[in-house]
Amino acid sequence: METGEAHYVRRLLDALQRRPGRPVLYRPEGATTGGELAAAILATAIGLTRAGVARGETVAVLTEPNVPAMLVTRYAAHLLGATVTHVRSMNARADGEHLSTVARRRVLNATGARTLVVDAANAGRGRELAAAAPSLTVLAADELRQHRSNLLPTAAWHPNDIAVVDLTSGSSGDPKLVQQTFGARDNRIRVSAGDGSPDWPVTMLSVTPVSHATATMVDAVLIGGGAVVLRDGFDLDEVVDTIVRHRVTDVYLAVPHLYQLVDRPEAARRALPSLRQVLYSGTYAAPTRVAQAVKLFGERLTQLYGSTEAGGMCTLTPLDHTEPELLASVGRPFSWVDLEIREADGRTATPRGVTGEVWVRAATTLAGYLGDPALTAQTMHDGWMRTGDLARFDRYGYLHLVGRIGSVIKANGLKIHPSTVERVLLAHPAVADAVVYDRRDPRHGETAHAAVQLRPGVRCGAAQLRDHIAAGLSPAHVPAGFSFLDALPLTVSGKPDRVALRAAAD
Repeated sequence: METGEAHYVRRLLDALQRRPGRPVLYRPEGATTGGELAAAILATAIGLTRAGVARGETVAVLTEPNVPAMLVTRYAAHLLGATVTHVRSMNARADGEHLSTVARRRVLNATGARTLVVDAANAGRGRELAAAAPSLTVLAADELRQHRSNLLPTAAWHPNDIAVVDLTSGSSGDPKLVQQTFGARDNRIRVSAGDGSPDWPVTMLSVTPVSHATATMVDAVLIGGGAVVLRDGFDLDEVVDTIVRHRVTDVYLAVPHLYQLVDRPEAARRALPSLRQVLYSGTYAAPTRVAQAVKLFGERLTQLYGSTEAGGMCTLTPLDHTEPELLASVGRPFSWVDLEIREADGRTATPRGVTGEVWVRAATTLAGYLGDPALTAQTMHDGWMRTGDLARFDRYGYLHLVGRIGSVIKANGLKIHPSTVERVLLAHPAVADAVVYDRRDPRHGETAHAAVQLRPGVRCGAAQLRDHIAAGLSPAHVPAGFSFLDALPLTVSGKPDRVALRAAAD
């Protein structure tokens, strides 16, 4: 490497080869040892080299979300200095809802990918893409793993090269292409928790796609000598059984997943003996629900606030969770992050307690949006990135999120932040979870609608919730309609699926 430091995949291979017989990846269908994973990465790198992949090329990956083939392909491509883009779905849209063929073609064209790696489950989609793009070479992940050579692939890369092009949903529905350099990627890995004690290394459970939020966490765990348990989606009983069976120490959950555990404390307690850390993030966490989680998990809870573009920005530590007045916040900035709340002019910092936009500067932020210089210029300014999040600092330096720029609902003559109404709804003792989203009414224009999941065995109607919101905010904040659901639809990343809610309501 040109910087003199070890490529992160080299560090990973070294760690795997130090424990060749020890399982490092677990799937329901079986385990993969360190030696097997290292051999698969090297064989795949050789296969990609023979297919013409080198530094600066882009490899597109189309596999199931949490399978070894996804990790093997990414590590092999990165070992060669190539860029990786995952084209199964956007983050954080539902992974079961595949990107359309048209959208995939746009991504392949935009990234210049000439190589697409598929697993058996996506071979048909690969052939469909290849039929429309003669220059695209489709490679089977299983066949790549069969390549053998006495030559070790060289790790040719530079920290300013693009390592990943992430897909994240935009307002138009087309994916935004977020570029992340190898340097930023390496920084994210280095600041992710991954080291355990020699006698009790980290075993991490990932129920969200390892192509997105947990990607660098998984890398850090494997480099640190730990193991990763991969599961498709979140089924509470299966997750608890998995934690018990594999003695999982660390688990990453979306906020609704945490709520499910809180609502089933007898099941969650089965998981407690091995758990050392429960990380949660993705959406606003109601303080009353977090307080319930504290009673259940104690000082095992860590909240993360971050984004695809910036990585982790703030954390509410296990110790912070013991102070009830801090549970409404997302914690304080990480030590490696500069974070400011700025006024609308983008230059003036707001006083503490005053709401403004979150701006962040760190070695983990994006390198820009591929193919969209206007959006890049709008987002990046002198090393600072504007997040689009509205927030305020309290007097102790803890960050409190208020909403998103652009997600305001203009209803009842008022600009309504959905998250503001959600916070009040979640404070109602009958409400387990709630989402507020916009709808278009032919007569009244834009209106707010609330989808509500009640706590088990509790009765509550729209009238009570309307009164509760009117008292907590104002009558103008009351949504025009309420839907009561047994469970809110979630994306594969565990976030409320507003697209599905709007479709169901229309």
